[in-house]
Amino acid sequence: MLDKIRNYLFTPVDIASLVFFRVCMGVIMLVEVYRYFDHNWIKRFYMDPDFYFTYYGFGWVQPWPGDGMFWHFAALGVLAFMILVGAFYRIAAILFFIGFSYVFLLDQARYLNHFYLVMLISFLMCFVPANRALSVDAWLRPSIRADMIPRWGIALIVAQFEIVLIYAGLVKINPDWLALQPLTLWLAGDTALPLIGWLFAEKWALALGSYGVIVLHVIGAPLLLWRKTRPYVFVLYLCFHLMNHTVFEIGIFPWMTIVGTLMFFPSDWPRRLWQRFALALEGTIENMRGLRRGAIAAMTPDTVPQPVVARMPGKGLQTVMVVGFVLWCAGQVLIPLRHYAYPSQVAWSEEGHRFAWRMKLRSKRGSARFVITETRSGQKWGVDLKEYLTRKQRRTMACRPDMILQFAHHLRDKMNAADVPDVKVTADIFCSLNGRTPKRLIDPDVDLAAEERTLASVDWILPLDEPLPQWPGPRRLARSN
Repeated sequence: MLDKIRNYLFTPVDIASLVFFRVCMGVIMLVEVYRYFDHNWIKRFYMDPDFYFTYYGFGWVQPWPGDGMFWHFAALGVLAFMILVGAFYRIAAILFFIGFSYVFLLDQARYLNHFYLVMLISFLMCFVPANRALSVDAWLRPSIRADMIPRWGIALIVAQFEIVLIYAGLVKINPDWLALQPLTLWLAGDTALPLIGWLFAEKWALALGSYGVIVLHVIGAPLLLWRKTRPYVFVLYLCFHLMNHTVFEIGIFPWMTIVGTLMFFPSDWPRRLWQRFALALEGTIENMRGLRRGAIAAMTPDTVPQPVVARMPGKGLQTVMVVGFVLWCAGQVLIPLRHYAYPSQVAWSEEGHRFAWRMKLRSKRGSARFVITETRSGQKWGVDLKEYLTRKQRRTMACRPDMILQFAHHLRDKMNAADVPDVKVTADIFCSLNGRTPKRLIDPDVDLAAEERTLASVDWILPLDEPLPQWPGPRRLARSN
């Protein structure tokens, strides 16, 4: 079995699609960095807040002081450009991965699935030989240039996107999504869109969309691996991602996944496409000049240069790389399943929700009231959340228990620093999930200051027993716009 995997992963294939992927990722990340400068998001998200909801185990990750975050994003832009042109590629890829991961880890309130995907892809790009053609590196060092590389570099990226796409469908096989929520809530405000808006008020159209997405991902994603069905599935994905870009604000995710699905095609497709374009262009020019076929058309098998094949690693290193490939894929399959280790409903408790490709599965609205009590005197203080958190942070925290606990610890530490050493912090939180009537999320009597952050399940999260509301009907949906 190991030999079969090794033979597959180390078969030489055209580097063209990997180069295309490198260039596209560089462009996408360069545009994303520009957007952060253009929208003033750097200051808004990473300089204005006084407090950041760090990830468990990463409390030491804090923003740079002064204008450091501006310089950090400027450096990310430079690194993205270096990746694009393949200049000092390996160093640029490693530094970009570290720099982007740092930004990702700064604040849970800014968690986005496509940023998690960027982090994973950036990590993989540290290893794949995407700079061996059409790059500054290959120009400066002709010895590294190659037209053919081992398949593992492309297979690794294909496997990553395949896992993401399949999970994006599997996670939607749940009662709320099958009951057309939260899709109904989100699209109710888009009924005025030209041409397609009227569909968002029709139950049959929403059902077609909800169930169609499941079929597209669960069945369509594996069919991308089959040559005969690949073009048709790609067209469906292209339409799907363009629709998402039109209706939802999901940033770079549609463009990343379009580029990712192109990696499923034979790896020489960019080269063949370019050759067809060059032939057509040459033919047009020659027809205009009244000349006969030129250099490209005159090429014969004897005149076409033989492709340069990258040197394969030794068998021992190949075995290590195969094991690494398998372990990476296994980890990507297992991590999204960890919510099954928790007894709570994942969309309600958030336990195991992140890093699992659970995209567009919950719409939450919450209200939070924190009270600090000095245990010795019984004196109480209400907390004005606006003094501590931005609007985005307040909205996100209100329905996420781990963030609620982290903020309670912050309030405790603030009181301790003000010479009030013995305090109790409680929170009364009401949350609405996918249009349900708001219900209490956590036990309001629990002293959150005394609770430790943990990856294990906690007993102070209350269960959800509120049913989904009934379908409101097209007229009410249209009026809600």
